[in-house]
Amino acid sequence: MSESLDSGPPRQAPPREPATALRQRLAELRGPAARPKPLDARALAALAANPGCERRALLDGAGVDKTALAAALGSPSGYGQSQFAFMRGNAFEARVTSDGGAALMKLLGVEDGGDGGAGGAFRLPDLTAAGPEGRAARTALALREATSVAEWTLLRHPLLALEIAGSPAYLEPDAVVVHPDGRWTVVEIKSFPMIDAAADAAKVGAAARQAAVYVLALERAAARTPGAQVAHSVLLVCPKDFSNLPTGSAVDVRKQVAVTRRQLSRLTRIEDIAAALPDGTTFDLDRGPAELTAAVAGVPAAYAPECLSSCELAFHCRERARCEGAVESLGRSVRGELGGLTTVDAVLSAARGHSGDPTDPAVAALRRAAALRADALSTAGVPGARREGRAVSAPPDGNGSPDGGGPQLRSGTDRRASEGDS
Repeated sequence: MSESLDSGPPRQAPPREPATALRQRLAELRGPAARPKPLDARALAALAANPGCERRALLDGAGVDKTALAAALGSPSGYGQSQFAFMRGNAFEARVTSDGGAALMKLLGVEDGGDGGAGGAFRLPDLTAAGPEGRAARTALALREATSVAEWTLLRHPLLALEIAGSPAYLEPDAVVVHPDGRWTVVEIKSFPMIDAAADAAKVGAAARQAAVYVLALERAAARTPGAQVAHSVLLVCPKDFSNLPTGSAVDVRKQVAVTRRQLSRLTRIEDIAAALPDGTTFDLDRGPAELTAAVAGVPAAYAPECLSSCELAFHCRERARCEGAVESLGRSVRGELGGLTTVDAVLSAARGHSGDPTDPAVAALRRAAALRADALSTAGVPGARREGRAVSAPPDGNGSPDGGGPQLRSGTDRRASEGDS
């Protein structure tokens, strides 16, 4: 059959860098002898909370051990789970999933234990396979089979695939339950207690953000499975009161899923970040501290105090931010209020009236705050307060002192020296 005259030549897909080339580049960044550290939901949730940090995106995408890297840089990480908490969590999860998961399914109203066959109250398929790709494929097949048979099915430690910034990530939730109506529910097992049907809000929020990553991965698989839908709530299983007995509570994660999806979509692709690095850049731990420091400094970071509770390199990034005088070290909210003032020196200079556009709202607010501070110190009779500046009250426009000199801010050393005058 001849082609239409106006159909034109067949379109070809634009050339793309082969996946093998990307994997080779990431292996070079990681180091030839280093094994890649797989991404988990906890790391992805932290990455989604700070999508502007290209440093973490690249290191996580390359599978670099950030804990070992932080130690090699001279800033050991204080982030992570204690060995006691890790062992306690494993012991509680083993109790919940014992007897073929009967205790866990009982929380969903399925009373009798299953034997993995058609005669049990729920099915328990075998998900073992070789390698992460094989396990992810076996999990996808088990999800499709469970949805088609319309029976209760428990998948313990399934492996889900999710692409993050062009790099594949394999996620392993504690369990996924398939309902007879085709709904898929993520089960998150945590060892913190649920006392009087309530748990610590911060810990529940962290668990919800982690579960949201699993929900995103399940939604990808459900899109290719007829009749499947992912539940908007996850089952959070915790110890009841002060005992070791499990209790469950449904947690709505729609907000966390929406935020995580939006934040992960903002991540720059890993190959784009790697392409911008100088040739020869590597995070091989066998290199010296000076070379590693230069390699890490070559990747832009977005430090915030919240990183201290979620990233292994937080101490190193905090030290660099303080040395550079970056206002990000004071918090994201402060950074957002200061607009174009990106360093502490620029903020102090603008507040003193030495620089800055008086019509800039941030500069005007800083000068008015400095004037009010000088006025308060003068009224309180603090020695040396008058020496801070001739203005002790804000002018009508709030942009500086009446004589145009602007209020003066003091450093901590100057303040202690003036207080010692008394």
